[in-house]
Amino acid sequence: MTNSETPAATSLTNRYGTPKRAMSKKARILILAAVGVLGLAWVFWATVGNSTGVSNRLISYQVVDSTLSTVDVAVTKDPAATARCALQAMNDSYAVVGWNVITIGPNGSGAGTDSGRTTTVRGQVRTDSLAVTGVVQECWIVPPK
Repeated sequence: MTNSETPAATSLTNRYGTPKRAMSKKARILILAAVGVLGLAWVFWATVGNSTGVSNRLISYQVVDSTLSTVDVAVTKDPAATARCALQAMNDSYAVVGWNVITIGPNGSGAGTDSGRTTTVRGQVRTDSLAVTGVVQECWIVPPK
């Protein structure tokens, strides 16, 4: 009589089912390889595929009065592309008190810096109350019509 044919083993098998076999080494390797490939694909998408084709850098802001602020931003994009940037003015509680979208049109190769790729623009933001800061929320490329 083998160990698996003992009355205790039969009783446990009837109660809980047959013991599960361990995963084979080949199956483990295939699953780990699939997880690795998916991880690399995600890293590639996050770094390259998620690019909008435009970047921005806040240069400065100025609070003119309780109804107006200005935001200076450097926008880097393809010189032939048109971009839009959303500007915000915020109060001391970080609540948005003003918002405006500015358009940065195509550049000639002599405009701005980096052969026309980077342009510095000033946008005005009308405010409902006194702002304490101005920021660039987001920039994006406008698709050609």
